[in-house]
Amino acid sequence: MSITPTDQEHEVTSVDIIVSKGDEKGDITYANPIFFKLAGYTQAELLEQPHSIIRHPDMPKIIFKYLWDNLKAGKDVKAFVKNLCKDGGFYWVFAHVRVATNPDGSFRNYVSTRKGMSAHARTIIEPLYKQLRTAEDEGGMDASLPLLEAFLKEQGGSLDTFNDTMQKIQNS
Repeated sequence: MSITPTDQEHEVTSVDIIVSKGDEKGDITYANPIFFKLAGYTQAELLEQPHSIIRHPDMPKIIFKYLWDNLKAGKDVKAFVKNLCKDGGFYWVFAHVRVATNPDGSFRNYVSTRKGMSAHARTIIEPLYKQLRTAEDEGGMDASLPLLEAFLKEQGGSLDTFNDTMQKIQNS
């Protein structure tokens, strides 16, 4: 299913908390009602589908590479994500993705909780993501990684403190 993005933004209100869970491949195994409502899909359309079904083309690949590299290493990730809705619209969120484990320490699932992105964060992240996407269009993730690292350094951080930097941007 190919969806053409539009400029129609769907609001994530201050009380909205979006929750989804995924298996090791990233397929959606659970989502709460606000997730389906914002994305514009039914449960039948989204469950057991790759989470990337709602990936907006404006999202830099380097952000998802960082996310998956860290999740596979058992580390939480906090990141800003622009999601694509079934109707072509979009919504921005601040996501906290973590690995849930069973009592024996084995993998259970990925759990993502998302809130609306702060207005201030959007003024910082949206131009950054445009810059990263342009670099990727021209030279792939090899071109966007140095830009992301330079941005983090400007913010007083690094890839090692990515989550803290994203949280600081969301809260400022």
